[in-house]
Amino acid sequence: MLDELVKDRVDAKKPREEGLSYTIDKLRAFDRENFEIIAPMIDVVKIYSAFPLLIPDSFLKKKIQFYHGFDIMVSTGSTLTEFAISEDSFDEFLKESARVGFDIIEIGENNIDLDKDRKKRLAESVLAAGLKFNWKIGKKDPRHQLRIDNALSKVEEALSVGAKKVILEANEGINVGIYNENGAIRWNYLAALTAKYPPNTFIFEAPLESQQSALVAEFGQRINLAEIAMDHVVSIESQRRGFLSKSSFGMSFMQKEIGGGPASKFIFYLINTKYPIEQSDLINITHLPRRTIQSAIEDLRDQGFIIERNSLDDTRRKVYYPVQSEWL
Repeated sequence: MLDELVKDRVDAKKPREEGLSYTIDKLRAFDRENFEIIAPMIDVVKIYSAFPLLIPDSFLKKKIQFYHGFDIMVSTGSTLTEFAISEDSFDEFLKESARVGFDIIEIGENNIDLDKDRKKRLAESVLAAGLKFNWKIGKKDPRHQLRIDNALSKVEEALSVGAKKVILEANEGINVGIYNENGAIRWNYLAALTAKYPPNTFIFEAPLESQQSALVAEFGQRINLAEIAMDHVVSIESQRRGFLSKSSFGMSFMQKEIGGGPASKFIFYLINTKYPIEQSDLINITHLPRRTIQSAIEDLRDQGFIIERNSLDDTRRKVYYPVQSEWL
């Protein structure tokens, strides 16, 4: 219907490199006829959480074969992978995953911490088993979120061990990762990520429709999205093709206001106008106590407004820059 008016996809055929849509399967039933319609819009289906451990292999194989019949790859969730790693059963887990038909292993560090060498060995084991892998960064618990500096470091490690793209944890989409306590995007945190890496480096988990709409509107149809409910697939595809959804009309793209007290706002003003600048310089200019300066810097880093780097003159010292991104 009106085919000549509908915008074409950049990557129209699978396997796509950009504009990926990852959905989740929570063992909900759906009819084949409707799924045939949305299947071309789906790139990967993730079998949710530890569900593969709780259902018969025969059922799991049948479900994976169903998706393969529509040219859709199937992934484990990071929860299951972390469990296998923590139980020292990763190699057996890979063998079993390949046997039942999984294509992708999702690896995360929500409950575990892995050094770079361990990450490299895990990645090599996945590839040796004939599988692909996605690396997820971030914590599910809102009380234990990564500072932007830590997030950037983990992205770098994931890419260095061979990850093609990095998934950003969102959990339920509230107060986790790039989302604040209201589920709105923390644009400055996002800017810090895209200042160093282009958006197509990431697969953004976006469970809420408003988040999906905001990311598509900001970065275009090439944005990679995950944690998409089956009911939202067509809506996202229509937005990729240039049509607005109802959630688009409630979006705000204003930069997030700086939170915290007057000291944080004043320190940000100085960093923004005099960068790169050291902590000692901030103390000399403001005559504020060192503890106040340190608290303001920590606050600004947590909000994603500034980045800490080593000084070019003396790598033992730290200097601070405001977040700047060509993508915002």
